[in-house]
Amino acid sequence: MIRNDNITLTHFSETYIEDLTSFDLDKEQAKFTALPSEYFEFTEGQYRIVILHEKEPVGFFVLHATDRVKDYSNNPNALLLTSFSIHQTQQRKGYARQAMSLLKSFVTSEFPTYNEIVLAVNHQNIPAQTLYSQVGYQDTGRRKTGPIGEQIIMSLLLT
Repeated sequence: MIRNDNITLTHFSETYIEDLTSFDLDKEQAKFTALPSEYFEFTEGQYRIVILHEKEPVGFFVLHATDRVKDYSNNPNALLLTSFSIHQTQQRKGYARQAMSLLKSFVTSEFPTYNEIVLAVNHQNIPAQTLYSQVGYQDTGRRKTGPIGEQIIMSLLLT
Protein backbone atom coordinates (compact mmCIF):
# COMPACT_ATOMS: atom_id res chain seq x y z
CA MET A 1 0.00 0.00 0.00
CA ILE A 2 1.29 3.43 -0.99
CA ARG A 3 -0.47 6.67 -0.14
CA ASN A 4 -0.27 10.43 -0.30
CA ASP A 5 -2.53 12.88 1.54
CA ASN A 6 -5.79 11.73 -0.06
CA ILE A 7 -5.09 8.79 -2.35
CA THR A 8 -3.97 5.25 -1.58
CA LEU A 9 -2.98 2.51 -4.02
CA THR A 10 -3.71 -0.96 -2.68
CA HIS A 11 -4.16 -4.50 -3.91
CA PHE A 12 -7.68 -5.65 -4.76
CA SER A 13 -9.61 -7.57 -2.14
CA GLU A 14 -13.16 -8.90 -1.92
CA THR A 15 -14.12 -6.01 0.37
CA TYR A 16 -14.05 -3.66 -2.62
CA ILE A 17 -16.29 -5.69 -4.96
CA GLU A 18 -19.55 -3.92 -4.13
CA ASP A 19 -18.07 -0.45 -4.70
CA LEU A 20 -16.22 -1.52 -7.83
CA THR A 21 -19.35 -3.12 -9.29
CA SER A 22 -21.05 0.28 -9.17
CA PHE A 23 -18.36 1.86 -11.36
CA ASP A 24 -19.71 3.59 -14.42
CA LEU A 25 -18.13 5.45 -17.31
CA ASP A 26 -19.71 7.56 -20.00
CA LYS A 27 -19.88 6.08 -23.50
CA GLU A 28 -16.88 8.09 -24.74
CA GLN A 29 -14.62 6.80 -21.93
CA ALA A 30 -15.97 3.25 -21.93
CA LYS A 31 -14.63 2.64 -25.43
CA PHE A 32 -11.06 3.18 -24.19
CA THR A 33 -10.95 0.99 -21.07
CA ALA A 34 -12.48 -1.95 -19.20
CA LEU A 35 -14.58 -1.70 -16.07
CA PRO A 36 -13.22 -3.21 -12.83
CA SER A 37 -15.94 -5.89 -12.83
CA GLU A 38 -14.22 -7.50 -15.83
CA TYR A 39 -11.31 -8.37 -13.53
CA PHE A 40 -13.01 -9.84 -10.47
CA GLU A 41 -11.78 -13.34 -11.33
CA PHE A 42 -8.18 -14.02 -10.35
CA THR A 43 -5.74 -14.57 -13.22
CA GLU A 44 -2.13 -15.55 -12.57
CA GLY A 45 0.22 -12.67 -13.32
CA GLN A 46 -2.46 -9.97 -13.18
CA TYR A 47 -2.37 -7.63 -10.22
CA ARG A 48 -5.59 -5.73 -9.65
CA ILE A 49 -4.99 -2.37 -8.00
CA VAL A 50 -7.64 -0.24 -6.32
CA ILE A 51 -7.36 3.54 -6.02
CA LEU A 52 -8.84 4.68 -2.71
CA HIS A 53 -9.82 8.16 -1.62
CA GLU A 54 -10.10 8.09 2.17
CA LYS A 55 -10.84 4.32 2.07
CA GLU A 56 -13.47 4.63 -0.68
CA PRO A 57 -12.67 3.01 -4.05
CA VAL A 58 -12.59 5.73 -6.72
CA GLY A 59 -10.43 4.04 -9.36
CA PHE A 60 -8.95 0.82 -10.60
CA PHE A 61 -6.27 -0.58 -12.92
CA VAL A 62 -4.44 -3.81 -13.64
CA LEU A 63 -0.71 -4.46 -13.74
CA HIS A 64 0.25 -7.45 -15.89
CA ALA A 65 3.33 -9.60 -15.47
CA THR A 66 2.23 -12.07 -18.15
CA ASP A 67 3.37 -12.91 -21.68
CA ARG A 68 1.06 -10.12 -22.84
CA VAL A 69 3.77 -7.62 -21.78
CA LYS A 70 5.97 -8.87 -24.65
CA ASP A 71 3.55 -7.22 -27.10
CA TYR A 72 4.49 -3.82 -25.62
CA SER A 73 8.10 -4.10 -24.44
CA ASN A 74 11.21 -6.19 -24.99
CA ASN A 75 12.17 -5.60 -21.36
CA PRO A 76 11.70 -8.83 -19.32
CA ASN A 77 11.35 -6.63 -16.20
CA ALA A 78 8.44 -4.54 -17.49
CA LEU A 79 4.87 -4.49 -16.20
CA LEU A 80 1.93 -3.61 -18.43
CA LEU A 81 -0.69 -1.17 -17.12
CA THR A 82 -4.23 -1.66 -18.44
CA SER A 83 -7.84 -0.87 -17.63
CA PHE A 84 -7.15 2.39 -15.81
CA SER A 85 -10.39 4.10 -14.83
CA ILE A 86 -11.79 6.56 -12.33
CA HIS A 87 -15.47 6.16 -11.41
CA GLN A 88 -17.48 8.71 -13.37
CA THR A 89 -18.82 10.38 -10.20
CA GLN A 90 -15.26 10.85 -8.90
CA GLN A 91 -13.69 12.38 -11.99
CA ARG A 92 -12.23 15.89 -12.27
CA LYS A 93 -10.98 15.78 -8.68
CA GLY A 94 -7.34 15.05 -9.47
CA TYR A 95 -7.50 11.41 -8.38
CA ALA A 96 -6.18 10.01 -11.68
CA ARG A 97 -3.13 12.24 -11.61
CA GLN A 98 -2.47 11.54 -7.92
CA ALA A 99 -2.77 7.78 -8.46
CA MET A 100 -0.44 7.84 -11.46
CA SER A 101 2.02 9.97 -9.50
CA LEU A 102 2.09 7.28 -6.78
CA LEU A 103 2.50 4.40 -9.19
CA LYS A 104 6.28 4.56 -9.51
CA SER A 105 6.83 4.24 -5.75
CA PHE A 106 4.06 1.62 -5.50
CA VAL A 107 5.66 -0.63 -8.10
CA THR A 108 9.14 -0.10 -6.65
CA SER A 109 7.82 -1.14 -3.24
CA GLU A 110 5.42 -3.93 -4.20
CA PHE A 111 7.18 -5.32 -7.29
CA PRO A 112 10.90 -4.58 -6.75
CA THR A 113 12.14 -6.80 -9.60
CA TYR A 114 10.39 -4.62 -12.21
CA ASN A 115 12.01 -1.48 -13.63
CA GLU A 116 9.53 -0.29 -16.26
CA ILE A 117 5.79 0.25 -16.68
CA VAL A 118 4.39 0.23 -20.20
CA LEU A 119 0.92 1.04 -21.44
CA ALA A 120 -1.02 1.55 -24.63
CA VAL A 121 -3.24 4.60 -25.04
CA ASN A 122 -5.56 5.15 -27.97
CA HIS A 123 -4.45 7.96 -30.29
CA GLN A 124 -7.93 9.52 -29.89
CA ASN A 125 -7.74 9.54 -26.08
CA ILE A 126 -6.03 12.91 -25.67
CA PRO A 127 -6.91 13.36 -21.95
CA ALA A 128 -5.21 10.05 -21.08
CA GLN A 129 -2.17 10.85 -23.24
CA THR A 130 -1.84 14.19 -21.47
CA LEU A 131 -2.14 12.61 -18.02
CA TYR A 132 0.47 9.95 -18.73
CA SER A 133 2.89 12.49 -20.20
CA GLN A 134 2.47 14.79 -17.19
CA VAL A 135 3.48 12.02 -14.77
CA GLY A 136 6.57 11.01 -16.74
CA TYR A 137 5.54 8.47 -19.37
CA GLN A 138 7.39 8.78 -22.68
CA ASP A 139 6.11 7.88 -26.13
CA THR A 140 8.27 4.92 -27.23
CA GLY A 141 7.54 5.52 -30.91
CA ARG A 142 5.95 2.06 -31.12
CA ARG A 143 2.35 1.68 -32.26
CA LYS A 144 -0.14 -1.13 -31.94
CA THR A 145 -3.55 -1.60 -33.51
CA GLY A 146 -6.23 -1.94 -30.85
CA PRO A 147 -9.97 -2.65 -31.00
CA ILE A 148 -10.77 0.94 -32.01
CA GLY A 149 -7.65 2.04 -33.81
CA GLU A 150 -4.04 2.98 -33.33
CA GLN A 151 -2.54 2.85 -29.85
CA ILE A 152 0.52 4.77 -28.69
CA ILE A 153 2.89 2.68 -26.56
CA MET A 154 4.23 4.70 -23.63
CA SER A 155 6.85 3.79 -21.03
CA LEU A 156 7.85 4.90 -17.55
CA LEU A 157 11.31 3.82 -16.42
CA LEU A 158 11.54 3.19 -12.68
CA THR A 159 15.31 3.36 -12.25
